[in-house]
Amino acid sequence: MGAKTGFIYDESYFWHDTGNGALFLPPGGWIEADEHGESPKSKRRVKNLLERTGFIDELKVIKPRTATKEEIELNHDTSYIERVERLSNTTGGDAGDLALVGAGSYEIALLSAGGALTGIDAVMEGKVENVYALTRPPGHHAEREKGIGFCLFNNLAIAARYAREKYGLKRIMILDWDVHHGNGTENSFYDDPEILSISIHQEGNFPPNTGYSEKVGEGKGAGYNVNIPLPAGTGNAGYLYTLENVVVPIAEQFKPEIIIVAAGQDANVFDPLSHMLVTADGYGEMAKAVKSLAERLCEGRLVVCHEGGYSAAYVPFCTLRIIESLSGLQSKVTEDPFQGSTQGLPTNILADHQKEAVNRVIKVQSQFWNFEVVYK
Repeated sequence: MGAKTGFIYDESYFWHDTGNGALFLPPGGWIEADEHGESPKSKRRVKNLLERTGFIDELKVIKPRTATKEEIELNHDTSYIERVERLSNTTGGDAGDLALVGAGSYEIALLSAGGALTGIDAVMEGKVENVYALTRPPGHHAEREKGIGFCLFNNLAIAARYAREKYGLKRIMILDWDVHHGNGTENSFYDDPEILSISIHQEGNFPPNTGYSEKVGEGKGAGYNVNIPLPAGTGNAGYLYTLENVVVPIAEQFKPEIIIVAAGQDANVFDPLSHMLVTADGYGEMAKAVKSLAERLCEGRLVVCHEGGYSAAYVPFCTLRIIESLSGLQSKVTEDPFQGSTQGLPTNILADHQKEAVNRVIKVQSQFWNFEVVYK
């Protein structure tokens, strides 16, 4: 089969224009114009690093296709889709709450969603074992009728619905490790027992007043929505503890037929929109754990789609480590170049309050799942 890990990207992803701003605010008043937080830079530099190191040659590069409007309608209202198209073709603007549309963004958003669909096809048809899609604009905040937080169309949710419709899958697991709550995915599948949605996020970050562990789903979907809010300052140890003690036990009981990951590398130690301490090597370990889970449960079928991550200098190294873990290969970047500046931080220490936060989730979810975990 050749390379067993696919890599999906398109130059158009880097042309989605979010304009000027400061972090996430538009310029004006006391806000001086700057580069917007969701600029192309951190994503383009992932591709650049793969090329510069030659590691891209170890991967099967796959060109994404454009999603059809009908495929977007699997998860979004037609009126909202047409609003994004109208803004894209005219003045641009906001398609919801901080969901910026620039000239041509509609077509790029269709291609971003199509990247996720291309990943589903590549894995399901055996072209690769797993795939990383460098999709942009991101999607996990987008709800059925509006965009939120840089997200236009919910790539992950559309991909899950597509996988169910085209391949007849009945157990699809979405794991969202973006530092912000995956509210759009939760909104899409809150009463759906066929889609297990797990979001690991910094508590209270964004969107406000969402992501509580008590939000477990409703009706037949009760227990299939898992929110894991982690306290600020959580690093590698806390994330790996979460995977081992919450995600793995639930996944082993759910037995997914495919795993889709919303890979936001914005829990990294240098990110301006979060307060977490995950390092590049930590992301590599997280990906390794999820890949092992996919190999045990669903023949290795794993589709990873890029979401957030706003440190242009560091996101490429975090993403490289993830792709290394997916492929099982080592790039020429044998050591994290930023490692010296993080050595004094408690990235690999599990603090008591971090463990307690995870254990609170276990208590909530224990009404639906069995956990072989001793906790206080």
